[in-house]
This record gives sequence, C-alpha cells and structure tokens, in this order.
Amino acid sequence: MTSSPRSGDGRTDVAVSADGLRKEYGDGGDDGVLAVDDVSFGVDSGEIVGLLGPNGAGKTTTIKMLLGLVTPSAGSATVAGVDVEAHPRRAYERVGAMLEGARNVYWRLSVRENLRFFAAIGGADPGEVRDRHDDLLETLGIAEKADVPVRELSRGQKQKVALACTLARGADVLFLDEPTLGLDVESSLDLQRELRRLAREDGVTVVLSSHDMDVVERVCDRVVILADGRVAADERVEDLVEVFATQAYRVRASAEPGLRDAVARAGTIESWTERDGIARFEVVLPDQDAFYDLVDAVRESGAALEAFESIDPDLEDVFVQITSGDGAPSRSTEGGDRERPPSRPPVTDGGDDR
Repeated sequence: MTSSPRSGDGRTDVAVSADGLRKEYGDGGDDGVLAVDDVSFGVDSGEIVGLLGPNGAGKTTTIKMLLGLVTPSAGSATVAGVDVEAHPRRAYERVGAMLEGARNVYWRLSVRENLRFFAAIGGADPGEVRDRHDDLLETLGIAEKADVPVRELSRGQKQKVALACTLARGADVLFLDEPTLGLDVESSLDLQRELRRLAREDGVTVVLSSHDMDVVERVCDRVVILADGRVAADERVEDLVEVFATQAYRVRASAEPGLRDAVARAGTIESWTERDGIARFEVVLPDQDAFYDLVDAVRESGAALEAFESIDPDLEDVFVQITSGDGAPSRSTEGGDRERPPSRPPVTDGGDDR
C-alpha cells in the first residue's frame, strides 16, 4: 500500500513531495543508524494528510527533511514546487510549522505580540493580518488573553498560542505535530473544523502528525503510515479502514457442547462467555471468505445462530495492525464465486443483551 510522489501521475497541484528520502546517521558502518529509508509520497494542494508511525518510525526525521531542517542522505523534497535543499528561504516563505508545541513561542511576549512577530518573520505585514489574528484568537478561545504574556497561560492555552502563531500569516502549507495536545474537547473540535475550512475554502495543505487517531480519522483525507523508516501504507482513510472491515464478528448462539471447538477452527476467539444456555463470543477471521466457514461451523455444531454483527475497525485498529507487521488483509477475490458478506451484516436481534 505504498505510493510514489503524486507529481509522477501528471498532476501539477502537488504541494508537498518526498522522493526517495533517506537519512542515515553515522558513517554508514555498523554503528550507523538508518532513520528513513526510501520514503516517497506526495500531498496535493488543499489536502490534509496524516503522517503516522510509532516512536522511532522516522516520521519526525521525514518532516524535518521536508522542512529543510535535516539534510537527506539521498532523495529530494519539495514544498509548493520549491526544492527545499536548493532554495530553503523560498520554501520557508510558503510554510508554517509547529513541531514542538508551546515551545515554538516566546513566553515573555504577549499572545498578540507573538502573532505579530511570527507573521512578520514569515513576510507578512502584521497590520494587514490583524483581522486574521482576531479571528484565530476567537476560534481558539483565547481572545481575552490577547495581551497576556504567554508564560502566565495554562498548558492548553500555550498550545493554542503555538497553533495561532503557525496560522498567523496564512501559509500555503502547514506542518503540525500533535496540534490538539493539551486542548480541551471543545477547543480541539474548533481546531479540527478550522483545519477542514482552511483546506476546503483556502486551499491550505496540511501535513499532520498525531497519536490521537480519532482526530486523524475525522480531519485527514489520507494517511501515510511509516514503520521502520519506510512507508508501510499510503491510502485514503476510508479506503484503509474498509480493507480491514468484516474480519471480526460479535456472535450470539445457543451454547452447544461442540460450538467453541467449531468456532476455533474458523478463526481466533477473542472473548467467550456462556450464560443461561447462550454463548456470546467475538471472533477474528483470517479473511472475508472465512465468514462463511464461521456460519457453517456454528450450524454444524448443532448451535442455533441467534445474532451476529461485524465489529467495524477504526483507524487505531488499522494503525496497530500495520505497524505490528501484520499488514493489511488481502483484497483478493480468489476462492470461488461465493457472494461476499456485507461490510455491516444486519444485526438479527436488536436487543441490548449482546
């Protein structure tokens, strides 16, 4: 599930491109560390892409190479069509970045002074973007703190200031590392709405790194998942989740003596309880066709199938499976002409006792 930079498909609206990025620390010998190995992907203008990976996967090094903060051992990076290594200053004029949360801002300055400062160093006239700053402060719920020194704010408020500074001058491309960290639920949702609005209405491109999979799933159009320094997956969020669908089921059946052994032959039992002659269990199947094997196994054991439903995965489930090395289940249609089970099998009993 990897892809090369999208600039290779004839499109001209690629805002961020990583082409064969590689970074090795050390002399290349036995003591060397290969942090990033042949990473390639592209991000279209107005797209929000999540760059994900466990600790040590290479995502921070990749972001820093895209920003020109780390020189790649091989490969190239462009932002807004500008080669980052060859023309770093031109690239910086198009980018806003928040890599270390509240440490991005100057704590002795007031909130508004920080906004003016970061707008100015980005090439904007602070006076001309004052209205934008007011809107940002309102959106993030810190308008009443505009003239307060940052050092006097709470952790969550400092995080909001860092975000506002990143957005202060209206950059074309944003790199955001854990942007919702420390935010209350309402502020996090406001930020998520603002990012979607910026992408949809202003064509702003966002590369977002976060461990909050709920935020990634709600905000991002696509995710690039790194594992061991390489691209392990590059898919639209809904497509990636769909690949993993219909592999786990929650079932209720009459508790016949041979039922558990029969189910174990069809898949991996995750949980099992029996009460009042009813077995309730969750089972993970190796592929989609095994759904029919499960149904056959239940019936052959003599048990009556009372209810079943798919356990729909979310992005966190997908992330764990990919980064654990299990990869995605096959989309192959081999194995006969049997009709595929629906992605959401109907629950045959709508009661709460499941």
